[in-house]
This record gives sequence, structure tokens and C-alpha cells, in this order.
Amino acid sequence: MTDVSGLLQAHLSDWLGMWPPPPGQVVAVSCQWRARAGWDSQIHPFVGVASPDGAVLSLPSAAQPKVAELIAATSATSSSAMGAVLDAVGERLADLVWAGSSWGKGCFRWTGHPVELEDVGEWVARDDPRVPEWLAPFNGEVLVAWDEEGRYAAGVGRKMHNQWGHELAVATEEWMQGRGLASRLVAQAARQVLADGAVPTYLHSYANQASARVAEAAGFGDQGWQTLGLWGRSEP
Repeated sequence: MTDVSGLLQAHLSDWLGMWPPPPGQVVAVSCQWRARAGWDSQIHPFVGVASPDGAVLSLPSAAQPKVAELIAATSATSSSAMGAVLDAVGERLADLVWAGSSWGKGCFRWTGHPVELEDVGEWVARDDPRVPEWLAPFNGEVLVAWDEEGRYAAGVGRKMHNQWGHELAVATEEWMQGRGLASRLVAQAARQVLADGAVPTYLHSYANQASARVAEAAGFGDQGWQTLGLWGRSEP
């Protein structure tokens, strides 16, 4: 198994502005990336990650003091666990950072040991005319599985957040689902990310059990980490 702990820390330190957080604490930090275009050429004004030991909320510089003050006030008046503090802060976060969005959590996974499943994909340019539109925004080559007639069947995109962390996203055409393509593609892509010197990550909503099964089959175990976000409207 590849030890990716150093890569994960470097990735999150850069992507969030700080990692790890002090034990048991929720921390609001200012990060330059919250005001710059991300992997998809869009601005993402809020990103958060929580481990069982602490959480970092990454914010634009203008919002950081207000959110830090809210965290301090919430923590001082609450004897609740870290998750409850996060939820209490999350209820106010949209008003302070991104009006019209809504607070949510998902599962944050990574691996240093993807399962040795059969390779089924081909790396191609994202602007290849055979590649579907949903893969176009990714900032790197995409991994595609074709059917027997050479048509697109499933694909993985890499969100190359920085040199240390690449997040994988996968989708399979409905008529090709149930054949294990997604998990094999994710495992294959994860091996390439590791070979490129980065840690592969995989994020999904808790409601998406199909995505959770793909992650588990590819070697991305649930270690109790969460992705924290503001969703429900277009990027600013």
C-alpha cells in the first residue's frame, strides 16, 4: 500500500489553506483559491473538509472573520459534539458567504491502494469528439471505456485541484450499467493518479449509494471523513 498521508496533507493544506485542524476544533481559514478559478475554470467560494478529529472551512478573505466569529460564539455556547457545531454554523454559512446556496455534507474518500481490477479504459483528450459534454470541464485527460462498437460507455474525469490531489468523478451510460465498468475505471484512474505523484480522492453525497458502492469496490474506503459544501445554485 502506498502511504499517501503526506500527499493528502500537502493537498489539503494548499486546497483549503490549512491542514490538519487543531484536534476537535472547527476552524475558519482564508484561502487564495476561494477567489480564483478552480479545476473547472469556475470560482468555488467555499470548500470544507472534516475528519473525525477536526474540520477546516476554507473561505474568501472577506468572509473568514465573520465565520470565525460565528464558530467561536457557537462553540462557546454549546456543549455539542463537533458535528453539531458544524451543523449550527452551516445553517448560517450561506448568508455569510454565498446567498442562495444551501449547506450540505458528503463522503470524502481517498486511497493509496486501489483494488487491482482489470483496466477497461483509454486515456484521451477531453476535447476528443467522441467524449460526452459532461467530461469537457475537467482539467486533464479523461479515461473512457468504449463498447464493442467503439461508442462511449463510461468515463472518469480528474479534478486536478493541485499537484498533490486529484479528485475522480465517474459516470456510466444507462444501457451499460451493472457491468462493473465504473469501479474498474475508478481503480484504473486511481493507479494513474498515484503514478503521477498525487493522492486520488473520491467525493459523493450520502444519498448516492451507487456511487458509494463504486468507491468501495475500487478501494476507496469510508474513513469517516466528510466534504462540506454550499450547493443549490450556480457558481458566482
